[in-house]
Formats: sequence, structure tokens, C-alpha cells
Amino acid sequence: MLVSYEWLSEYVDIKGISPEDIAEELNRTGIEVEVIYTRDAGVSRVVVGKVINCTPHPEADRLNVCSVHVGHPAPLQIVCGAKNVAAGQLVPVALEGATLPGDIKIKRTKLRGVESHGMICSAKELGLPDKVLMKEQQDGILVLGKDARIGQDIKQYLGMNDQAIELQLTPNRSDCLSMFGVAYEISAIFNRDLTLPEVEVEESPEQIAPVSISIQNEEDCPVYAAQVIQNLRIGPSPQWMQNRLITAGIRPINNIVDITNYVMIETGQPLHAYDYEQVGGGQIVVRRAVEGEQIITLDGVTRTVDEETVFITNGQEPLALAGIMGGESSEVTHATTTILLESAYFDPQMVRRTSRKLGLRSEANHRFERGVNPERVQPALARAVQLLYEFAYGEVASEMAVAGFGEVEEVQVNLRHDRLTTVMGVPIEQEEVLSIFERLQFPVFVEEGVYQITVPVRRPDINLEVDLIEEVARLYGYDRIPTSLPWGQQQAGGRTWIQQKRQAIRHTLRDLGLNEVITYSLTSDALEQEIAYPLTVPYMPIPIAMPMSNEHAILRTNLLPQLVQVAARNRNHGVSDVSIYELAKVYLASDDNQHTLPEERFQLAFLMTGNYHPANWETAAQKGGDFFTAKGVLTTLLERLRITGLEYEVISMEGFHPGRTAIIKHDNQVIGVLGQLHPVLSQKYDLDDTVVCQFDLENLLLTSTDQLTYQAIPRYPGITRDLALLIDESVPVSQIEAGIRAVAGELLKSVTLFDVFTGEQVEAGKKSIAFNLVYRSDDRTLKDKEVQKAHDRVVEYLVETFEAKLRQ
Repeated sequence: MLVSYEWLSEYVDIKGISPEDIAEELNRTGIEVEVIYTRDAGVSRVVVGKVINCTPHPEADRLNVCSVHVGHPAPLQIVCGAKNVAAGQLVPVALEGATLPGDIKIKRTKLRGVESHGMICSAKELGLPDKVLMKEQQDGILVLGKDARIGQDIKQYLGMNDQAIELQLTPNRSDCLSMFGVAYEISAIFNRDLTLPEVEVEESPEQIAPVSISIQNEEDCPVYAAQVIQNLRIGPSPQWMQNRLITAGIRPINNIVDITNYVMIETGQPLHAYDYEQVGGGQIVVRRAVEGEQIITLDGVTRTVDEETVFITNGQEPLALAGIMGGESSEVTHATTTILLESAYFDPQMVRRTSRKLGLRSEANHRFERGVNPERVQPALARAVQLLYEFAYGEVASEMAVAGFGEVEEVQVNLRHDRLTTVMGVPIEQEEVLSIFERLQFPVFVEEGVYQITVPVRRPDINLEVDLIEEVARLYGYDRIPTSLPWGQQQAGGRTWIQQKRQAIRHTLRDLGLNEVITYSLTSDALEQEIAYPLTVPYMPIPIAMPMSNEHAILRTNLLPQLVQVAARNRNHGVSDVSIYELAKVYLASDDNQHTLPEERFQLAFLMTGNYHPANWETAAQKGGDFFTAKGVLTTLLERLRITGLEYEVISMEGFHPGRTAIIKHDNQVIGVLGQLHPVLSQKYDLDDTVVCQFDLENLLLTSTDQLTYQAIPRYPGITRDLALLIDESVPVSQIEAGIRAVAGELLKSVTLFDVFTGEQVEAGKKSIAFNLVYRSDDRTLKDKEVQKAHDRVVEYLVETFEAKLRQ
């Protein structure tokens, strides 16, 4: 919104207040000022002159020698090369010593032997941009209107002394999209008197051109007013009106269009003029369009609309897109003598939706889509009729026809004084609050500390108590409200127990050489089924209502499939050694009821393929896709988390190698899985041997302890025994180790497996295993007999329980 300083001074007494002061106060009260424009681009000593006569230059075909009267005793001789210069014209004349934009100095000169004492100027030479000029003013010299006075300063005549304040308005302040709205604001800020123009229109003594209005849906158009004006003389609008429109960034067209634009900028109410002959007997029907219906708008474009578009019609053909742009068929032309002038209130959402669909923007729809003041619909129409009577010599040919609602109800909002002081944080007297509402012209009644406010319809942004608090605060002055730091007891922040454990997991896996990845929470059902996860309860996949693709159609219940995809993607890019992990949520629903929120649980998963450590000059490569390498990583992690007592059980699962996969249990509850991918699945993703591991993090950490147990260095020596056994290949080593610990008694301190062997030297179906057992007492030196007795119990137990054979 561009606000003319000179125009604003008509409504508010701003003597002694500069545009810079206004900008400063508007910024302080919450309306951002982008910039202040000065229309004078560096023009001095340019006056209005009259071309007395114009003759061809004796030595140049394209030049003319003009005699120009500028108010001096004698006319000036000026050589001019413009094609449109002619005797009798009023033109801008730059005198000797004049300055033009671009720091151009005008001096006396000779052109082809003829002296020239100045220059007749074009609009561009005066710094006027083409976008605010009529087409005929863009080429050649600028021909002025007949109301220009000879010798008058051109800046005064063209309004170039005016300044424009550009406001950067937020959508809620639609009231400031008009000079009246800004005038209310300036009046309140500076506590100056406000005077708005009075409207007096003489009604037509008879209905020469009657108007009938029909609104099919009052939600689209709550109120519509129209009036007919006849015997119009179309021509240029007064220069002062053109000046104000140019300052507001609008190009003058003719007196009819200029008056409608002028009233729109003045009151904030857009108007539209139709050629009455095209309306069809003055019948106006506001209706929804039919799907696929077309209209040619004023810009000459044929636009196809849908059933959500609202048309202004003559009962049959569309005349305009409601609230956006008129149609070409009813356009006012130079042959028009009678117009039907429209003023209405259209539903903001409807206007905004149609404008966005058609990609069509206008000054009118900019205001309608933010909401205009419905109380201004009829006064704005009357104001335009008054100006048409004065500057287009129009005669009222009908009464003002109005359809729609009657009186607009004003909003009543209460404001508690104690709430006001609490939110503002400063003590403010009741008298000052009443003064602020008086400056805002908000009717107020106060009773027992409660202000009962009647909010004018022109302020649709105020509906709640906090809105009134904001109004008081900004008029009181944000700079008067002292800044203070919030006070309160503070507590040092820290991580929760579960957060500490997650951090420990990340640090440990990072130290072990694994990289963290983050994958999508969305996946596909087919991918989920490729790799199973041992869940005690079956969980249903949770579909997405509007998935981006089939690959992102459900919420994941398992992290492993996406880790396999990450490994495959790295392999495709030439990275075959991959050791990665992810610590993230999965989403578990136990039934088909999609209205119940799923259970969100953290899971930990890691994957290793290729080489865990590459080969170098000193050591061979360590394979990452090896079950025992992965188990070593897992064992280190569990030790760091102080987790013990886990059991491994061989199992066959979908997507895993049948002989190299184990579920992990604690107290007979499955909490994880560790195993190698099935060769078919590895081949599908073009991976080498790949080992994966996954835990339910909550169940895993339940087995963790924060207690550290310290033991003294042994004072007495220990006695070691090696135990080599031949046992069935199907017997898990963990069962044998558990049996040894249970039978040996308290003297046994450690059991370590140091050899497993199968081959030709061992009979079929058997395996050779060897343990190192350490016996020690904390209070004495053991004797061989004591150790041998405990060791014999172990051997006897293994022979009887597992049919083991002792190897010598």
C-alpha cells in the first residue's frame, strides 16, 4: 500500500509531522514501513509553458523552432525535436540552469545554427516512469492539461512534491489498504483530529434507467449495490486526481476509471463500472458459474472457470469475475455515455480461491480477499457518484439499488484491566486506557474494572481480549514497556537414564567402527516380509492414508530391511565394506483398528558386510560378514552396558541363514536376533556374506545395571585344568558351559572355550571342544586334591548328561 503524504493531509492534521516521523511511529506500532518514495527525482527550474508558434528548423528536417511563453515578458526560443509538438500546447519547459534527473544541466545552446534557450521536456526526462503514464504520454513531449497555469512550477502541477510511504501490511490489517484506514491509524497514533469527506448526491427525480439485483447465494455476495449514471463525458481526469493515483502506483486512464480507482484507494472499497447498454435492462444476477463456462476478461484473455467461481451476469451472459476483474463485453469505452456502477461485498475465501486458480491478480481482489468494510459499500458508491457528477458531468439515472443484508452487527469484546496490566507488565491507569480507545474511535463503557468495547466493523482483526491488549500496548508504546528477564527457580538440565543409555550405545558402536544411518520410517509391505523379526505378539502393518509411493506405504515394524537397502546402495556405488547401525523407532499395532495409535518402540539394529578391517602389511583382512565378528561387536556392546545372563538359541527364520542364526533371550523372553542373511537374499542385493543383529531396546536395557562391582586382585594362586570333549554336534556350547559352572562349585572362577574342531579326525556327527577352567580360593591356597575332586564332578556330569567322551 502506497500512502500519499499530501493526500493523507486532507483527512488528518499532520502539520509539523514529516513522512519520516510517520514512518517511525508506524513501525513502532506494528505496521512496517518499507520505504519512503519522493516523486521528485531531481527536477528544478522546470515550469509550465505555452507553445505560441512552431515552425520547421531551416537546417534540419526533424527539428522545430518553437516560441514558448513561460510567464516572462518575452517568449523563449526553443529548438525541439519531438514529433508531437504543436502550437497551442501547454508543456513542461526546462529553463536555462534547470536540473533534470540524472544530474542533467540545461544550458543555452545552438542547434544547427539556431539558438535554444531551454528544453521542452518529455515525461521520461522529468523522471516519470512509463508504468504510471497513459500510452499517449509515453512518447514525445508531455502535453499538459488545460488547467495548467503558465509559469507554474511543474513539480507543483504534477504533484512531484508529494511523498509516498510504502506500507508492508500483514493480511490481518486489511483496514489499512485505504487512505481512510491509514488516516484512522495516524489520527490515533498522533492524537490528531480526523476529518473525512462528506458525501451529498442529488437523487434522480425519476427512474430513467432502473436497476434490479438478484443474488442466488448470499454467502458468496452478502450485499450488492448499484446505481446508473447517464450523459457522461469521458475524458482525462483532473490533474490532482491523476497525481494522487500516480503516487499510489496506479496509471490514470480516463475520468470514469480514475474515479473508481480513486474511491477504491480512498475508502478501500473496490468499484466496477459496466456499460449500461450491455447489462440488459439493468438486470444484475450474481450466481455461481457452470463447470467449463468461459469469460473474456478485460485483459483480453479467455478464461475457463469451475462451479466455485462467482459471476456477475445480466441474467444470461457473464459480465465480470466477482471481486477480481470485469469482462470485455461490458467494458466502458469512449463511446459509453451511461454506466452501471457496482459496489459490493464478496466472500474473501471465494475471491482468493478463484484468483489463485486463474492466476489472476488485481487491486480489487487484493482487497476483497482480505475482507473489505461492509459498511463502506454504499457510502463508497455514493462518493463515486458525487465525483462522476463533478468531473464527468454525469446525471443520476436511478436510485441506489441494494440487495443483501441490512445493518452490520458490531463486535462486542470485554477487556479486564487486571488482565491488561498483567500481560503488558506495566501499571497503566484507567484514564490512559480510555484515552487510547477514544483515539482509536472505539466506543467504550467501563464497569468494575472491565472495559466493554464496541469494535467498529472497519477493524475485522479484533475479536478477542488479547487483540484489545495488543491495541493498547502498541498505542501506549512498546518502547515504554521496560524489558525484564524472566525469573524463576532453574534446574540444571540433564539426560534421562534412557537417553544416557542411547548415547552409550552410539559411542560404543562408533568406537567399534560402525557408522550411524537414518532411514525413512515408511517402507513397503513386501520389503518388511523379506526379513523376519522374532516378536512375541504378531503386529499388523499400519498403512498410510495417502502414500507418496508403493515403496512408502506402511510404517515400519523392523529396522533390518532398510539397513540391507543401505548396504546394497553403498555396494552399487563401489563401497563394499559396510558396517552400519540405526537406533530408531518402529511402530507396532496389535490389531486392525487403525483408529488406535500404534505403540512406538525404539529398536537397535546393526549390519556388517565386506571387510570389518581391511588388510595391511602387518595383518590380514578381518571379515565383517562373519557371525563371530558380529558377535564380538555385540559382546563388547553388552559389556559396556553391563548386561549379562543372555542366552543364544539357534533358530531358523525367514531371510536368515538356517545354520548361522540365533535368537537372544533373557529370562526365556526373546529380546533380539543375531544371524547371517540367507544366501538367496544376499545374492538378490548383490552383497557378500552379511551379518545383522537387532534388539528391542527397551527389553534389552531392562537387563542392564548401573551398579559396578569391584573385586580385589587375587592374593592366592589359581590352578588351571584343560578339558577336551567329544560331543554331539547339535549340543550348544552354551549349555555345556552352564552345566560346568553349576556343577564345579564356588571354587571355579572362569570357563573359557579355546578350541572347536570338526573334520576327518572326528567321527561323523561329533565335534571336539576344549575348555580352560581356572579354580581359585579367595582365602587360601588350593590343594590338588580339592581341585581334582571338583574337576571330576564336572567330567562325570558331562559324560552322564551329554554322553560326552573325554579326550586325552
